[in-house]
Amino acid sequence: MELSLPTAVGVAPKCRHCGDDLTLKLIDLGASPVANDYVDPANYMKAEPFYPLETFVCRECRLAQTRDLLAASEIFRADYAYFSSHSTSWLEHARFYVDAMAARFNLGPASRHVEIASNDGYLLQYSMQKGIHCLGVEPCESVALAARAKGIETRVEFFGRGYAATLREEGWSADLLTANNVLAHVPDINDFVGGAKILLAPEGVATFEVQHLLTLMQRHQFDTIYHEHFSYLSLIAGQRIFAQAGLRGFDVELPETHGGSIRFFVCHQGASHAESPNVADVLARERAYGLHEDAIYMAWNEQVKETKRALLELLTALKRDNKKIVAYGAPAKGVTLLNYCGVRTDFLDFTVDRAPSKQGRYMPGVRIPILPPEAIFEAKPDYVLILPWNIKNEIKAQMAEIRNWGGRFIVPVPKATIED
Repeated sequence: MELSLPTAVGVAPKCRHCGDDLTLKLIDLGASPVANDYVDPANYMKAEPFYPLETFVCRECRLAQTRDLLAASEIFRADYAYFSSHSTSWLEHARFYVDAMAARFNLGPASRHVEIASNDGYLLQYSMQKGIHCLGVEPCESVALAARAKGIETRVEFFGRGYAATLREEGWSADLLTANNVLAHVPDINDFVGGAKILLAPEGVATFEVQHLLTLMQRHQFDTIYHEHFSYLSLIAGQRIFAQAGLRGFDVELPETHGGSIRFFVCHQGASHAESPNVADVLARERAYGLHEDAIYMAWNEQVKETKRALLELLTALKRDNKKIVAYGAPAKGVTLLNYCGVRTDFLDFTVDRAPSKQGRYMPGVRIPILPPEAIFEAKPDYVLILPWNIKNEIKAQMAEIRNWGGRFIVPVPKATIED
């Protein structure tokens, strides 16, 4: 896959899909570090790089996108720290997906299932259990090795037209191609989708699941904007991108994962899959909100500022009342939230995370220490700020014991609220 060159600040960026000038700015979140570059204790005294975090919307094709400042190879490195299997709710989501796809598209031992950005094998393990031939393509060696340890064949590669052709020549034409939360992570979106076209079997189906721009804006989820996310997808933009690659979106679903996602079902233009009425329904929802026009994007910036103010007002009031506050989670979205809002150890004593790869390190930028979850039970804080708010119910269940000492939870978006 060819990587687009970073765009210098001050130079008018171009749309990564259609090439049009990007003149409509969705949000400017200031300067922020790379979200998954957690700070080791040995590097605590070293300055880390900060990069402008801006998002634009293409007036021609309506693809929302960050300014190119970093190549994907600088972000998705061998030591990438995000392991999908640490979330039990995400594992359940993956298991349900495999069951549904196998039943709907009649997948079995003669079928081939390829997942792009397969991470630690969180999803393909369920296809493997059904006897389906599986292959993962994952650019980060750290998580790819975890998948291989589960017996899942995994290639450490970036995906695009070139590598898709290699896989097809090896006999990996996919009956099901899965790409969960990766379409937003690729700088050359046309190359990636073009690769899916090459790798799909004649009647094969590709599903692309990614956060839905509609719900991102409706729920003020500005913290899901970070340098790893090059694009933010609506169906309006997605249909154009797929059509240009010679693909057809025939169905769409709106799962609640990651705070509100969209799952595109895509096939070859001439494939027999009938179009679902869901397509027209979701397009109507997007147009009703105004994603096809400029005004809603221009108004969103002020809404985000109000979300920031509400969180800071709540945390300030609690600290003035001498309350002890910690956080749960060290997700990428937490890095954007804390850095944009200026929340450091003056508000939060520490955060915790289940991933051993993050424990003992510090949140980028704000330098909040990351500890194991047990630290919350030892510290007995008054409040726990949930940074991965998309799995707040899972976290509340894990942390139910805090209610024994009167502890409560804070959910930061769409407006900071205290919950039991």
